[in-house]
Amino acid sequence: MKGKSLNGSRYGFQLTIKELLNGPKLSAQDQEIVYRDRIRYTYKDLFARINRLGSALAGLGVRKGDTVAVFDYDSHRYLESFFAIPMMGAVLFTVNWRLSPDQIEYTMNHAEASVVLINTDFLPLLGSIRDKLKSVKKIILLSDSDTLPKTDLTIDGEYEAILAAASEDFDFPDLDENTKATTFYTTGTTGLPKGVYFTHRQIVLHAMSVCIGVSGHDSPLRFSTSDVYMPITPMFHVHAWGFPFIATMMGVKQVYPGKYEPEMLIKLIVSEKVTYSHCVPTILQMLVASPVAKKIDLSAWKVIIGGARLSKGLAMAGIDLGIQIMTGYGMSETCPVISVSNLKPSMKHYDNEQKSDIAIKTGMPVTLVDVRIASPEGNFLPNDGQTTGEIVVRAPWFTEGYYKDPEKTEELWRGGWLHTGDVGYMDQEGYIQITDRLKDVIKTGGEWVSSLDLENAISLHGAVQEAAAIGIPDPKWGERPMMLVVLTPPFRGDGITPEVLKKHMKECADQGKIPRYAIPDQYIITDNIPKTSVGKTDKKIIRTLYASI
Repeated sequence: MKGKSLNGSRYGFQLTIKELLNGPKLSAQDQEIVYRDRIRYTYKDLFARINRLGSALAGLGVRKGDTVAVFDYDSHRYLESFFAIPMMGAVLFTVNWRLSPDQIEYTMNHAEASVVLINTDFLPLLGSIRDKLKSVKKIILLSDSDTLPKTDLTIDGEYEAILAAASEDFDFPDLDENTKATTFYTTGTTGLPKGVYFTHRQIVLHAMSVCIGVSGHDSPLRFSTSDVYMPITPMFHVHAWGFPFIATMMGVKQVYPGKYEPEMLIKLIVSEKVTYSHCVPTILQMLVASPVAKKIDLSAWKVIIGGARLSKGLAMAGIDLGIQIMTGYGMSETCPVISVSNLKPSMKHYDNEQKSDIAIKTGMPVTLVDVRIASPEGNFLPNDGQTTGEIVVRAPWFTEGYYKDPEKTEELWRGGWLHTGDVGYMDQEGYIQITDRLKDVIKTGGEWVSSLDLENAISLHGAVQEAAAIGIPDPKWGERPMMLVVLTPPFRGDGITPEVLKKHMKECADQGKIPRYAIPDQYIITDNIPKTSVGKTDKKIIRTLYASI
């Protein structure tokens, strides 16, 4: 710390976000950080800019405990905010700008945001709710252009200008590791968005344990200091799965793509030699379907897929392009990583199909995560690869609860275990496999049918791009499975009918992939499947749309 000397007193070391910078400050000063095809600077510049941001925000009146909201695409500015804001003792609020204006208004008032850093693209959104925001005092623009847009909002500064005027010598305080560091909101199937929050200690422990999970295994998807990292998961979504903290701690070259555009993503993967990313299946599907992807070498690219189940069909399509793929599993409430589907050393000789069978598993728990399979009565079940129950978990970085919502917090942490709401099993090798969400499982004739198993089976048909399975009311069986299917572009309007798809599912049943009673009766071919704000299949909307069929 500048200007301070040893004084002989004991120092109770605190696990704070500031300490994640100790390593790269010594070893990675010249490493690069890249934003789109616009900005390139070093870690030395990053450390200076983090200090300048802390100084600038302090000059705007931000104090310990204040909440600073960020609206931005994946950018170098967001990375700087990940560190500077919590290192001040303030709370970083990563705003999901894909929510409705009413939901954003609710979350900003509920979180009591006082300062807003906002990309110019989102000014109309903020303008539509500004009069209803009760705690916002300052607005700072984040812009990729030298020309600032016209707006009726009162703007208190532009990001680069306030950094240029601020000091590089800002002295971040020593904080208690249990100081609240971040907050964001998760949307469920009912009710208002729920606020989750994490302390410095929780974020540091998550970063260290996930780093072991993806770096400590002798796996083809090992994350190392020679990798080039680019997130393709919005940074507003659970800290981009914590990887910006991990990549910075390791001193890895980082590439931030801004607004997601297939051409820009592929351009950056090629030009910056990106080797490590994470995304939801819909993003992988978008990239795999791009004609450009078939013309370039993607064999060095390693991708963790999360947010929804990775189907075997999509996994094989990615692997056939040379992409190395594995699944990650977690929740907003778990910071988020619970498990990753690393290949074990004994599996290195597997062929692509065998590797895809491992890649689509929910994964092995990372260090310090305790996972159990529980019955509805709360009893633990055996890890035999067959017995299913709800997945319940514990780890030192899981959220303590929902912000200002003790009732839902109690429901989340029933019996001292965090209840995921996912149904699954664990095999004797230590791999978890989710078979469904409790609310999505299809109950037909007294039997449970996994919607995820149905989606996985139909994905093996070469004409299927993506699919969603739901249960629809049936007077005889209670529910019957129905499939919503999007075809790949070459097969649209080309003779693929519901009868063809049903024949394929019958063949899957003959091969033992699904039970015969699970073969869906109805298949609806559509141009798109509804998604949530973070790219997951929105089965709540699908059930509403098709419940009366």
